[in-house]
Amino acid sequence: MPRLNAGASRFSLRKLLRRDRGPHSPDGHPADKAEASPLANLLKTSLPAVVDLASQTITWTIESIFIGRLSAAAFGGFGMAIQVIVLCMTVLLTFVVGSSLIINRNLGAGERREANHIFGQTMIIGSMIAIGLALFWFFGATQIFKLIKEGGQEAEHAGVIYLRTIAVFSPFIITNFIALGVIRGIGETKFSMMINLGLNAVNLVLSPLLIFGWLGLPRLGVQGAAVAAGISHTLGFVATYNLLRSRKSILFLSLREMAQPNLATLKRLFKAGFPTTIEQLVWAFGQLVVTSFVAVLGIHLLAAHQAFMRIQAILSMFYMGFGLGAMTLMGRNLGAERRQLAERTAEVSGWVMYAFVMVVVLLLFVFSRPILSIFTADPTVIQVGLFPLKVFALTQLPKAVNGVLMGNLRGAGDLKWLMWLSIAAVFALEIGANIVVAFWLGWGLWGLWLVHMSDETIRFAANFWRFNRGKWKFLHL
Repeated sequence: MPRLNAGASRFSLRKLLRRDRGPHSPDGHPADKAEASPLANLLKTSLPAVVDLASQTITWTIESIFIGRLSAAAFGGFGMAIQVIVLCMTVLLTFVVGSSLIINRNLGAGERREANHIFGQTMIIGSMIAIGLALFWFFGATQIFKLIKEGGQEAEHAGVIYLRTIAVFSPFIITNFIALGVIRGIGETKFSMMINLGLNAVNLVLSPLLIFGWLGLPRLGVQGAAVAAGISHTLGFVATYNLLRSRKSILFLSLREMAQPNLATLKRLFKAGFPTTIEQLVWAFGQLVVTSFVAVLGIHLLAAHQAFMRIQAILSMFYMGFGLGAMTLMGRNLGAERRQLAERTAEVSGWVMYAFVMVVVLLLFVFSRPILSIFTADPTVIQVGLFPLKVFALTQLPKAVNGVLMGNLRGAGDLKWLMWLSIAAVFALEIGANIVVAFWLGWGLWGLWLVHMSDETIRFAANFWRFNRGKWKFLHL
């Protein structure tokens, strides 16, 4: 049993600012490029991921604007269909995260053949799920929207059309989602960024042409948006397939590997990724409940809350990008048994995010009114939203740094800890404490964000304690 105290981790500004001492690492081995510059590696991995993730969010936003011009019912049906798709994609994270974690360990240890084996097995199960979801969405769309029972018959009809059309393309969409997720998860974020930027650009060109029937094309409405998304993601699938067969990527997609399912590897993938899926599903459920609480508070506070959520969506692209970079580098370093470098890179990622979010908080405080005015022109919404916006701004401090800290723990494989912590926080704070604050004490929107700030602070403190114990250095996947 290793002595954890000997390798216990401590965040330290002094260690972050320490210069590299010549050609040797703190472990005593010659320093390679990765050891010499953890900050450069972090930025090289994280910044393309930020652009990559942001491009999808921006595309969905613009697509929503196009459909919103058709009718409110079409907009509602499209929104519900997207929610169904995102929920299903969350389940797929089981295999994306599990595969990325195991592959990173193998790549760090120089076991590229095993990494390709894991990837091939991931794509086997990804292909099977893609076919299953295609059948479910196409034949089950009507029943799915009857269960939702929101938005009226016209919205239901629009949602069914969108989901059924997407189902036709879904074998390509879903397998590409899994493959790109793994490519992104192992740190080849430049490739995933280029492919996603390309397919989203195609989507944005085709969408208005097919939705509104421009340039002599048929006016397909909501179905046009689905066809545009299907064509663009199918082209993305072709690009990803060519990349994985060209040997430009560190991973190679072996068709022979895909023809030989390995039950032991599939079980290992499921075991590694399942906690992350539960964590994400519980968190999404908690946010849905919080939104329902805000809706009860009144239309003006709900509008202000929606503005905060849009700001949060933009900021989360940065948090997720750097969290992903931290996860990748942690896995690679632990796979190569460079534990001190893993610890130092984790420190760098924390401090970089801290510096970034301090600027964000300052901007939100100084320009609170102009920022809110971007999202709404209603003076009442702006007035009631100014004070909650300051609480929202302070919430970003623990939220941003905790996001990167979670990325480090996830990269180390401490997934069950993150899952149980998230479940406890959602039910005790996001649901339980919010009921007390919003309805018993009557603190309104700022009270809800105060609870969220407390949630993020408590989880940051718990994750900080977990990280400093150093047990993550010796976890096996």
